[in-house]
Formats: sequence, C-alpha cells, structure tokens
Amino acid sequence: MEHSLTFWILTVIGSVMVGMSKGGLPIVAMLAVPLLSFIMPPATAAGLLLPVYIISDGYGVWLYRRQFSARNLKILIPAAAIGIALGFSTVAFVPGDAVKLAVGGIGLYYLADKLNRRRNPHAPPRPADVPRGLFWGSIAGFTSYISHAGGPPFQAYTLPQQMPKMVFAGTATIMFAVVNLMKVPPYILAGQITWDSFSATLWLAPAALIGAWSGYRLTQILPEKLFFAFVETALFLVSAKLVWDVVAG
Repeated sequence: MEHSLTFWILTVIGSVMVGMSKGGLPIVAMLAVPLLSFIMPPATAAGLLLPVYIISDGYGVWLYRRQFSARNLKILIPAAAIGIALGFSTVAFVPGDAVKLAVGGIGLYYLADKLNRRRNPHAPPRPADVPRGLFWGSIAGFTSYISHAGGPPFQAYTLPQQMPKMVFAGTATIMFAVVNLMKVPPYILAGQITWDSFSATLWLAPAALIGAWSGYRLTQILPEKLFFAFVETALFLVSAKLVWDVVAG
C-alpha cells in the first residue's frame, strides 16, 4: 500500500520517540500515538507502533541487562498481564476519552502526591510492596494495551521508591518489553497488526534504534536530579494534555 510523505514523516518521528523511551527517557513514547492520530485512528496507530516498540525493546533490554530491580519486575509483570487481559476483553466497550482521562488523571495524581511529599523532604522511600504493585501494574498493563500509555501508572508506583536513575530506567525498559510481547497475540486477533503495518515497521526500525541509542546516551549524561525533573515535567505535560483533550473536546 502506498503511503504519503506526511505518513512517513510522522511515523519516523513517532518511532524515534518510541526508541528514546526504550533508551531510558520514559513518557516520551506516550506522545507517539497522539502524534500518529492526526493521520490514522488511534487503534491503528497503536497497532502500527507495537512492532516498532518490540524492535527497540530488544536493544533497550540489552543496554540495561545489568541495571534493573528484579523485585519490581516480579511484582509488576504478572500484574500487567492481568491488565492486558482486561484491556483485550473490554476495549470495545471502553470509550477512548475515558482512557485518556484515566491516564492523565493518574499522572496528575502522582505529581500532586510528589509535591505533598516534598513538604517532608526526609520522608523515607516507599518499598516495592505487592498490594500497590499489583494495583498500579494492572492499570499499567490496561492503559498500555489501549494506547501504549502505561508510563504514568508505572511511575506512580516506582518513582516514590527513589531508585537510582539507571535502575529506574532499566526496570521500565525491561518491564514494558515483556508487556509489549504479551500484547502481540491480542493485537493480531483484534486486527490491529496487519501485514501492511508490519511491512512499514521494517522501514521504521532504524529510526527506533537511533532513538534508543540517543535516549540511552542522554540518560547516562543527565545528572540524576535533572533526569527526574525531565521525567516529571514530561509526565505533567502529557497528563495535562490528555485531560485537556477530554475537557475541551
């Protein structure tokens, strides 16, 4: 199938964003589906980008193969599987605006809680506990299935743990690599991944890998405080945009 120049420009930009998130700059990839929604339905955009995610996942997992929190992964991955199953079974009945509002609200909730905790700067880090992990992990799986938007719930659970930046980035990269593989069968069954979308992925793979490499280098270079300031600023902008889209729409 022939694609326009606009299609290729936006999909290449979206693929670079996906890659950068796998290199350690979370939240950036959340901008990819909204970007592609200018030229295609969001569900189609999510299906087109999933193979791009998986290609950059492989590189990201290799980069962070020694820097991750095993306890968090043991809690979050099974929880995410529950959320993916729920997303697959209810996607036809859940309005897109409801998902946008939920994802945006979660991000803003975390940031409000973060500001409240800053009033007590000596508060100890929260541990990786099973009840909270199951709750936030299942929400991350659900929102990731709907629109690759699992970042805010994941961060609501992991950022209060105050992990080192590389461990935080590695945990996010490895968790969502597994989540994306789990999404492949339901995406195929739902018709969101087709031969045409998969063939386009082959052309977008280099952009995703370049994005992953540049994201990893930026994560290494940025000072820890600046890194998390970037994450929280991006989280605020994306969350506020999602909520505004629903309210204004």
